[in-house]
Amino acid sequence: MSSVLSAPASLVGAFTPEAFATHLAGLPPTLPAWWIARKRAAYERFASLPLPARTDEFWRFSNIGTLKLDGFTLPVGSSLASAPPHAPVGIPEAATLVFANGRLHSHKPLAAELSARGVIVDTLQNALVHHEALVREHLLAQPPKLGSAKFTALHEAFLDDGAFIFLPRGVELEHPIGIFSYALGATAAVFPHTLVVAAENARATVVEYFGSDADTHAQFAAGANDLYAGHGAQLNYIGKQDWSRAALSFQSNSTVVRRDARVQSLNVHLGARQARHESLSQLAAPGAFSEMLALTVADSGQEFDQRTLQIHQAPNTKSDLLYKNALRGTAKTIFSGLIVVDPDAQKTDAYQSNRNLMLSDEAEACSLPGLEIQANDVRCTHGATSSRIDPEQEFYLRSRGIAKQQAEELLTFGFFEEALNRLTNDDLHEALRVLIRTKFKK
Repeated sequence: MSSVLSAPASLVGAFTPEAFATHLAGLPPTLPAWWIARKRAAYERFASLPLPARTDEFWRFSNIGTLKLDGFTLPVGSSLASAPPHAPVGIPEAATLVFANGRLHSHKPLAAELSARGVIVDTLQNALVHHEALVREHLLAQPPKLGSAKFTALHEAFLDDGAFIFLPRGVELEHPIGIFSYALGATAAVFPHTLVVAAENARATVVEYFGSDADTHAQFAAGANDLYAGHGAQLNYIGKQDWSRAALSFQSNSTVVRRDARVQSLNVHLGARQARHESLSQLAAPGAFSEMLALTVADSGQEFDQRTLQIHQAPNTKSDLLYKNALRGTAKTIFSGLIVVDPDAQKTDAYQSNRNLMLSDEAEACSLPGLEIQANDVRCTHGATSSRIDPEQEFYLRSRGIAKQQAEELLTFGFFEEALNRLTNDDLHEALRVLIRTKFKK
């Protein structure tokens, strides 16, 4: 690390070479050498890369001045400021993993029958030792393409532990797998990660929840996940982000979809003062389908920055993106999405839509949908809209004795239903409605 010892403090903040050395020293000695080498290389990249600048197109419209890396605390050992709350998924779970400040806190194991069939729900540290080949092939396999290379490198460098899920060929799970990641402490920095590998014709739902121990803690989160759907697999992923309202959050999601596989992802954004979410979907074989959904409730003082990339690399693939934002007070949202169709990806069917519901005159929504098409037999559409609540609909509710805030809540849920109705699990649908409703009560 000699080459980064002289890096300016503004580039590394609290994540100094000394902090990284302490992090490495706290890792189990059984971890493979290649993973430690990757972490060292990641720290080199992090320390050498500049912070985003206003001239960077990937950060257009973002509030660059508030991206500070100092003032955060890395967890030491297994000490916790408090026990993490366990928020249930809302329906029975096949298994759960609960992480607090990057370390496994508790878990609910799989049923013996599922374990016997080869299903694995374990920590990433254990998987690095016992399922090394699978992890090496899929962990952070896709390089960052949407602007957060520095923060992705920081995540890889300080990644302590996370969730590893493997679904063998032909196995179907009736109940979802629940992953819970909590930041505990006023200045805690956490680096959650979930790796899901679904083999041929496997089917499962994974629900991931991110939360804090207090709504006023100025915490830091740099998370990522890798979703891999093998031939014919069906994978549903739901991410629920509810960090502290004072937190700074970066999340990078990478999805690879193989032949005739289907991945549906729904990300719900509620917490953090400033949250950037990058989502890459790679349709790598004929018949692949990726459905990318997101719902955001943005309050005053919050900024949600959403960047997406749909890459069609093979013929007869389909992607469908629908991002919906409801903005209140002085909230700000940014959406920048790009559909890329490679030359060989004929018969591509791609759709991209960002819709913003403006609940105040002071809110700001920036939308930048885009296309990059290199094939000549495709169907690609994209668009963005921003509008206020229909005054006639609001008058109808108010005239029947419903207060203005409740009327807004009802109409916002109606706005979100288009995305929520795409979920096939009614219980999960209702659980998400309950979670979103809590945002309106704060």
